[in-house]
Amino acid sequence: MAEDRIIIIGAGPAGIRAAETVVAAGLRPILIDEERRDGGQIYRRQPDCFKRTSQDLYGSEAAKADAMHDCFEGLRSRIDYRPESLAWNISQGQVHVARDGQSQALAYDKLIIATGATDRVIPVKGWHRAGVFSLGGAQIALKSQACAIGARTVFMGTGPLLYLVAAQYAKAGATVTAVLDTSRYGQRLQALPKLLSRPGMLIKGLQLTRDLKRRGVEIHYGVTPLEIAGDDVDGVQSVSVRLETGEERQFDCDAVGLGYHLRPETQLADLARCAFHFDTVSRQWFPEIDAQCRSSVEGVYLAGDGSRTLGADGAEAAGRLAALAALKDMGIIVSEPEMGRLTKILKTMDAFRNGLATAFPWPHAVAANLSDDTIVCRCEAITAGEIRATCGEIGSGGIGADELNRAKAFSRVGMGRCQGRYCGPAASEILAQRLGVPVEQVGRLRGQAPVKPLSIATVGDAP
Repeated sequence: MAEDRIIIIGAGPAGIRAAETVVAAGLRPILIDEERRDGGQIYRRQPDCFKRTSQDLYGSEAAKADAMHDCFEGLRSRIDYRPESLAWNISQGQVHVARDGQSQALAYDKLIIATGATDRVIPVKGWHRAGVFSLGGAQIALKSQACAIGARTVFMGTGPLLYLVAAQYAKAGATVTAVLDTSRYGQRLQALPKLLSRPGMLIKGLQLTRDLKRRGVEIHYGVTPLEIAGDDVDGVQSVSVRLETGEERQFDCDAVGLGYHLRPETQLADLARCAFHFDTVSRQWFPEIDAQCRSSVEGVYLAGDGSRTLGADGAEAAGRLAALAALKDMGIIVSEPEMGRLTKILKTMDAFRNGLATAFPWPHAVAANLSDDTIVCRCEAITAGEIRATCGEIGSGGIGADELNRAKAFSRVGMGRCQGRYCGPAASEILAQRLGVPVEQVGRLRGQAPVKPLSIATVGDAP
């Protein structure tokens, strides 16, 4: 009898731990990853010619990063590892994978999707100018290319990643002009009971803020973004915000890092026909999973930040648990106490996630009230006004859009390279406010294959 085929998508913390668990059961999984090397975003490897130490790259997480990389090196000969490979579609029990201009359809018996997360952003007037990056993009530049996104950088948004990336830049010697946080300091006190579920992480967050202040970086809470000013030749020149006091301030800079927490990379889960539900705390859509990472689709398991943004530690636990659930469903005996232990860990981490969403809330009113001339979809240059124009009754000033995919059809918002990863959350808030309905009622942008652009020369799809 042929051995059951287990495919794992993503070689970050969740995917590596899932592969480790499958290998320990005596099986050889296929591990597909879009990147050149393992590690994911959090433990992203530097190019071979770079010689920075783990401490320089990962700071307080250096030991975990080294352990993750060592674990992967020990697995390489026992897995079918396929780097620089894009899983661009899932259909009828097959994963479609493209590499070097060739696409291949791989059938699976069990599929573990560990695709991680992407930045969640809110557009601001002028964010289409050269010099505006997501926090993740700014972090990639520092880790993979050993360069800063600008000589004088402002970091704006909210959430732990805002402070982590700003601190990484400051530590590397870059000039951080200011950290502008849309959340209020009092909201963190409100969330303190949930944040205390992981006191170590809370302490690390406080240390990041302390280190930034010690380096002389201005930190402002409760800001309202107003505009990123500049021109088409030189790009970004300044950022304007309204402070919590009502005062308007301008910060001169030549680069901006934007980010409001993370959003799960769910396109593949969507194409696998997994069910989704709306999370009212974070105001976003998550794929449904049970306590052991099973999706609503038999044989498909969701692990790591691709289903819940629980961070690297949570991703490791979820990767192990998803693999154990897949093995158990294949009739292989697994450790029930270990599954129970991992389930308990993830429950604690989910409480912390809810605490973070309370401490650093998604400022939906900022998105909903963007001026009509603000570009929301940078790929297609679609403005907030154009999205609003899709709403309402036909013949009374609108053209009939009552949910997000209709607005997409009428305006092209979300039809560009990112497929709505960056503009979709804000577009839904704009649409919901104009219609006067809860944001969950306007729905979510549906995943489309290919989930990322393919070369027009790509051929194949042979089994």
